Amino acid sequence: MIRPRAVDTCHPLMVRYDTLTNGDRHMTAADFRRIALSLEGVEEYPHAGLPAFRVRGRKFASLASQAEGYGNLMLTLEQQAAFVEEAPEIFLPISGGWGKMGHTHIRLAAASEDVLTGVLRTAWKLRIDKHAKTSRKKIHVAERSGVTDKKRGKRRL
Repeated sequence: MIRPRAVDTCHPLMVRYDTLTNGDRHMTAADFRRIALSLEGVEEYPHAGLPAFRVRGRKFASLASQAEGYGNLMLTLEQQAAFVEEAPEIFLPISGGWGKMGHTHIRLAAASEDVLTGVLRTAWKLRIDKHAKTSRKKIHVAERSGVTDKKRGKRRL
């Protein structure tokens, strides 16, 4: 069993875990799905025919690479670098352009439940925070331009 010395729900690998892997118990796509769906407001939907997970309309994770034993996470480049540096046996950037945007593989068989839960929560929180910023920006732009009814595009007189 993994016992972190301290818990940081936003950056679970910023603390040193006694062990990052889960001994005999390997995480699976079913575990990834169960944990992702346990987060508030998450819904599963098909993306290119494969399972993906979104919160407030924004994708934060997928099982697009489950056949290869990976889950996929949408992180910032800084978060990706921290996870890969801390646990290269568990995390790796997705190849090509997606990886250069922070999209990250997690090796399910190498991850513990605590690590998988922490990184899914990190990706989930990132999308919630980005949604909040985007929503505030849209409101600010609408106020500045004088739009009162976005659907009709009416302006204040």
